[in-house]
Parts: sequence; C-alpha cells; structure tokens
Amino acid sequence: MTDIPVEEYLCTRIRRAEQALMAHHEAVLRGHGLTMTQYTVLLTLTREGGMSAAQVARACGVTQQSMASVLTTMEGKALVRRDPSPVHAKVQIATPTEDGRAVLDLAYQEVIVLERALTAAFAPDEHAALCALLERATAVLVEQTPPARTR
Repeated sequence: MTDIPVEEYLCTRIRRAEQALMAHHEAVLRGHGLTMTQYTVLLTLTREGGMSAAQVARACGVTQQSMASVLTTMEGKALVRRDPSPVHAKVQIATPTEDGRAVLDLAYQEVIVLERALTAAFAPDEHAALCALLERATAVLVEQTPPARTR
C-alpha cells in the first residue's frame, strides 16, 4: 500500500475533473432537451456530413445497438433524418435536420462558454502544458486498458 491518500491519486483527480465536466454539459444540454450522446451525434453529423449508424457509433464511442436507439429517438424528435444510402440498400445515412442544427447551435453557444472559461483560467504556456500533459495521460490510460475479453 502507498501512503498517498486516494484523493491525491491522479486517477481520482482525472475522474473528478471528468465528472465536473459531464455534470456541466449535462445540465446545459438538458435545457435544450439533449443528452450528451445526442449532442455529440449532432456535432459529429454537422461537422462530418451524413453518416451511417455504425460510423456515428464509432465516432461517438458507443455501440451500434446504443446508436440505433439514440438515432431512433432523435429522428422522433425531428433532430435527424435517415435516408437510404445511395451505395448500400440496407444502410441508412443520418443527417441533422434544420431543427437539429438550430438546437445544436443554441446548445453550443452555452457549452463553449465553459471552454472559454477554462482557457482563460490558464496562461498560454500553462494551457499548452496542460493540453500536452492530458494527451500524455490519455495515452497511458489507453495503453494500460486491457482488451475486451470475448466469452
């Protein structure tokens, strides 16, 4: 055992920062009727253009089954539409609707406030150093994550 209190572990600090970030975003997005995943879907589709459910799932880091449910919900709210792919008959391509883009624009205007506040909290060299340190920490976390086990 180590003498370092658990609240001083790097993993604990990273988790607390991530929880604070998610709590902020979820509170902001809830006001626009969006979940974090729905916001990420709209952001991804707006930036990348039309995508299949599998492509959106990979981009958002969720399973294809979860994404199918998310897209169905979003289609029901008229945030996205799905049209047959011109290349594959069984594949549908999701694109944001005008309503989806409008909701995204409003939500983004609130989400970006936190990004600007975080950036302003650090001198430019501190900001660059923090970004580099977070990238290095992320690389270690990914490297140390065991592969998924198959049954």
